[in-house]
Amino acid sequence: MRGQEEIIVGLDIGTTKICAVVGESSGNDVNIIGIGTHPSIGLRKGVVVNIESTVESIKKAVEEAELMAGCEISSVYAGVAGGHITGFNSHGVIAIKGPEIVKADIDRVIDAARAVAIPMDREVIHVLPQEFIVDDQAGIRNPIGMAGVRLEAKIHIVTGAVTSAHNIVKCANRAGLDVCDIVLESLASGEAVLTEEEKELGTGLLDLGGGTTDLAIFAGHNIRHTFVLALGGDNLTNDIAIGLRAPLAEAEKIKKKYGTCIAGNIAGDETIEVPGMGGRKPRKLPRQVLGEILEPRMEEIFTLVQREIFRAGMENLINSGMVLTGGTSLLEGVTDVAETVFNLPTRQGKPQGITGLVDVVNNPMYATGVGLVLYGAKNRIENKFRIRDANIFNRVMNRMKRWFREVI
Repeated sequence: MRGQEEIIVGLDIGTTKICAVVGESSGNDVNIIGIGTHPSIGLRKGVVVNIESTVESIKKAVEEAELMAGCEISSVYAGVAGGHITGFNSHGVIAIKGPEIVKADIDRVIDAARAVAIPMDREVIHVLPQEFIVDDQAGIRNPIGMAGVRLEAKIHIVTGAVTSAHNIVKCANRAGLDVCDIVLESLASGEAVLTEEEKELGTGLLDLGGGTTDLAIFAGHNIRHTFVLALGGDNLTNDIAIGLRAPLAEAEKIKKKYGTCIAGNIAGDETIEVPGMGGRKPRKLPRQVLGEILEPRMEEIFTLVQREIFRAGMENLINSGMVLTGGTSLLEGVTDVAETVFNLPTRQGKPQGITGLVDVVNNPMYATGVGLVLYGAKNRIENKFRIRDANIFNRVMNRMKRWFREVI
């Protein structure tokens, strides 16, 4: 048995598959030692709709990962996605009490920045510091030890529906797992597929999943904007099933085997065999039909994402281009369609910066799972800001304890 303290597990609870990735952290290196996947049945558009099915899928994926890694899994970093996720930027200002800035000042300014009205049915998933400003000196990443009178913080707050986040935790708990933290999936994917240069210069990360398309914009080593669109690979499968009048399971196989997003690249004589519905005979159809179904849908997804980028005023931050990851990015021609719509250089993102089972996880499908492991390793080392409280009651209790301490 391996030492439990050095093992970090990422659990990607997706719409099409549940993936458990086991990593070993030693210093700054992360060694992937096990992976387990299982089809996901109990989720729709990233949100749990059937607890029992999801628990069974989690158990099977975790068992597979345990066998490969040769260890027992008890705690995980779980990914969260879905149309209920929203992100926004906030700003806080405080006066510096002492001769120099200390950790308590940073905590106070982040508390001031996160003091925004959030509805009772939503909870904060992440508070991500973007930059600090000391007496009008902007662009400071770590102001500890600096002298100043006024400290400001710009942060990005990610919120999600309380029920959806709690259902993910409940599923993991029922499968016999503790959840160390829930992490936004696009943030985790960014840890796995983006280079330091891309994070610095500015890049848009698009995680094309089965039920959702997650956007995260990075610039200056920080996250600037997050957005979740409730469209993904399942919509493509659905379009194929309707357009070709084929069962959903067969439509998924056709998409993976013959799918292409550029109809013009397909030779006119190429054909595909489509199984019939309800015992009817299979039919032969031109492969071009598939391209004509998939191309407009991919263009629609990218156009909606681009509209969000312009709405948020982030179009000038994506200087190094777009990075596509997630299972749907494996479709032929997806990067070409993205380059046409965004008018930016686009590449496919695969997990990097890891050792161990690199060949096994060298696939955009595993970007979120590997990213969750890297996120866990990074936050275990730094653990700068604790980003979520268990619930509202705990949050109120902690605040009251702090008041009493200050009064006494």
